[in-house]
Amino acid sequence: MATAKFGRVITAMITPFLEDGSVDYEGAAALAKHLVAHGSEGILVGGTTGEGATMTTEEKLKLYKTIVDAVGRNAPGKKVPVMGNIGTISTRDTILFGREAKKTGIDCALAIVPFYVKPNQEGMYQHFRAIAKHVD
Repeated sequence: MATAKFGRVITAMITPFLEDGSVDYEGAAALAKHLVAHGSEGILVGGTTGEGATMTTEEKLKLYKTIVDAVGRNAPGKKVPVMGNIGTISTRDTILFGREAKKTGIDCALAIVPFYVKPNQEGMYQHFRAIAKHVD
């Protein structure tokens, strides 16, 4: 992932859903454009605010690509850095997902301590060290 220069306002975007529970990709693109038009200088997609833990891998990857195409490096208009949440319940899965997320064009990734797992300080260090070593 390329080095991204975020501005002062990075918005943790919600993910809109349709009545049937599926991701509203068109609505997400429109929301991202609205946020950028109103001062957001970077967009975080698929974090806690964006229901990242409730979406499938395929949904998140499609959402990241949608936002990159709407306001990120592939956008026809104003471009801002896009950050995608790659955090999962395990280090291995985070690494694997991070490699796939890179292909969507996100500028950087948000990695978290695995949810429902309570590693000690050394465990957290090793988790983030492994991600940094194996995800570009």
